[in-house]
Amino acid sequence: MRYLLLMMLATVLACGGCSKSSSGGDESGTTDSDTDSDSDSDSDADTDTDSDTDTDTDTDTDTDTDTDTDTDTDTDTDTDTDTDCPNGEYGGDITIDTQSDVATLVGYTSVWENLHINCPLCTDLSELICLTSVGIELWISYNDALTNLVGLSNITSVGLDLNIAYNDALTSLDGLTGLTSVGGELNIIGNDALTNLDGLTGLTSVGVELQIAVNAALTNLNGLSGITGSVGADLNIAANATLTNLGGLNGITSLGGNLDIWGNTALTNLDELGALTSVGGDLSIWGNAVLPDCEVCDLLDQLTTAPTSISVHDNLDDSCTPVPANCP
Repeated sequence: MRYLLLMMLATVLACGGCSKSSSGGDESGTTDSDTDSDSDSDSDADTDTDSDTDTDTDTDTDTDTDTDTDTDTDTDTDTDTDTDCPNGEYGGDITIDTQSDVATLVGYTSVWENLHINCPLCTDLSELICLTSVGIELWISYNDALTNLVGLSNITSVGLDLNIAYNDALTSLDGLTGLTSVGGELNIIGNDALTNLDGLTGLTSVGVELQIAVNAALTNLNGLSGITGSVGADLNIAANATLTNLGGLNGITSLGGNLDIWGNTALTNLDELGALTSVGGDLSIWGNAVLPDCEVCDLLDQLTTAPTSISVHDNLDDSCTPVPANCP
């Protein structure tokens, strides 16, 4: 028996504790403790924190300040004095006594009769820019503060007389550049600061008398070079203390009236009267302290029409050789 039990135990041990699967056998002894300790705790905590810290700080500071400083200030000051001149002709006479009076003629293109500018305090005539003509007389006189005639540049004609007299501060006549004709007399007298007549270069015709007198600073007459041919009446050049020659009178060929040249203490010659052939009235040349008498003799010799009378004295005495036939 004991032997039999040992044999059974050995069999069991050899089987490794395997269960019996014989049919009909007693299965109660099989505890089948298949605890399948598959400890696959699958602790897949999946700590994928994927916090996607893509803060995308794309500051893209595209400052593109476009410094195209095209300030295009367009300083086109458009000096085109496109003046509106709607008023036509001013009827009758007008006198300008004050600076505010100048505005009375704004927009007028002509004055029917006389225009007198006698304004001691006037400094600006620019509001007269529309004027193109004065029917009878234009007086510019006793304007103590006026230094120029800017504003009169569109005046082309004066029907009778143009008188520019006793304007103490007037230095030039540049404002009269448009003037072409004076129907009567042109008188330029007593303008102490006037050094030249260049503003009259457009003047081609003087109907009657041409008088240039007592202009203390005047050195030449070049501005009168446009006057050619005949002067209807008198030519009077008198008491211009610094006038050295008669340049500007080269084109005058005849005088309808008198020739008077006196008191020009710096005048040295009469060369610019070389085209003059006729004096219809009297000839009077005197008191020109440095003008040689021979200059007068030469002038008399060239005249084809003798003056009505001749008066020559108190110039610079000299001996002409040979003596001209008409020397007084």
